[in-house]
Amino acid sequence: MSELLYFDHAASAPRRDEVTEAMAPWQHGVVANPSGAHRPAREARRAIEEARDVVADFVGAKPAEVIFTAGGTESCQLALEGVVKAHRRTHEFSEIILSRVEHHAVIDAATMLARDYDDVQLRYLEVDHDGVVDLDALREMISPSTAIVSVMTANNETGVRQPLDGVNMMAKTTLATDALTHTDAVAGAPWLNLAVVTASIDLVSLCAHKLGGPVNAGALIARNDVALEAMMPGGGQERGRRGGTVDVAAAVGLAKALELTKADLARNVEHVLDLQLKLTSALSFLPGCAVSAPGAVKVPGTVHVTFEGVASDELLFLLDQEGVAASAAASCSSGAGEISHVLSAMGVAHERAKGSLRLSMGAETTEVEVERLIEIVARTVYRLRDGG
Repeated sequence: MSELLYFDHAASAPRRDEVTEAMAPWQHGVVANPSGAHRPAREARRAIEEARDVVADFVGAKPAEVIFTAGGTESCQLALEGVVKAHRRTHEFSEIILSRVEHHAVIDAATMLARDYDDVQLRYLEVDHDGVVDLDALREMISPSTAIVSVMTANNETGVRQPLDGVNMMAKTTLATDALTHTDAVAGAPWLNLAVVTASIDLVSLCAHKLGGPVNAGALIARNDVALEAMMPGGGQERGRRGGTVDVAAAVGLAKALELTKADLARNVEHVLDLQLKLTSALSFLPGCAVSAPGAVKVPGTVHVTFEGVASDELLFLLDQEGVAASAAASCSSGAGEISHVLSAMGVAHERAKGSLRLSMGAETTEVEVERLIEIVARTVYRLRDGG
């Protein structure tokens, strides 16, 4: 096996050594329940509250607005379910508006709510060919029954950024003054100043493992005391918004990953932007290659392309044989002929979408690795197109 070329950071970034070291004291021996009164419990509680301060600072929120969760999926579920259930108590009808390109963590949560409650309706906001939401369409969709509008910060497949300030402005019309906004900021967190980018948004979802932190560690930021019902009432932890004992190691790991990301943000963005340009330019010269969303603003770490006449599963298999870890971003379900809902919403033709490839990078990605990747992808694409 060749040396690993890891280009799947958008799925999960390599665990950072500093994160492992920060978590270590809370992964063996006595890790007390933070709700207790004795000294070990107070130490655990102090570690959690210090972690809460770091998370709040990263997003420009107050510590009391941070709810620790077991990852980004739970964070998105809590945002939608918590808001809709609270909204149903005071409204005859509750409406959820999502962009067509949301992560399945958001889509599935909303679909479940619409399925389980007759007074909940799910509506989809269309996007253009670059995958950017239509703000004019959102203005027309907002109604007095709108409970929540959820639009992601950056797309997990294409890296395309969304106009969050515009989304929030449309949601806060005189017709629906109590409509809340939510953003899945998981894909944007490694590359954007979320304290600025998400400042106008009511609820923000984060997770750790896309930042070099642990899996099953995340947070929901619920600004301005928004009405939010707990999915798990439990014992009143997290101010009654998420029951259950908080995982101290997970909270500490999330905080350390966010702290490191913030400290290195400018340097990492500059470094990876150069690599993104190099990789995009090289791939665009390959036969049948089209760079996805060429007119959109994207986060630096993601390069998404489609190849005409090449199947993603075959391409990824051969790349794996060469030591390249990459993804099709779930754009083609092997054997099922189904393409990504993101590419479908963007109007990408079915046959082209079947040949999608997502290459995602991180701060540790080097120019030498990118050059090696370009060589391997080019050789592999030519081999597949020649039938070899």
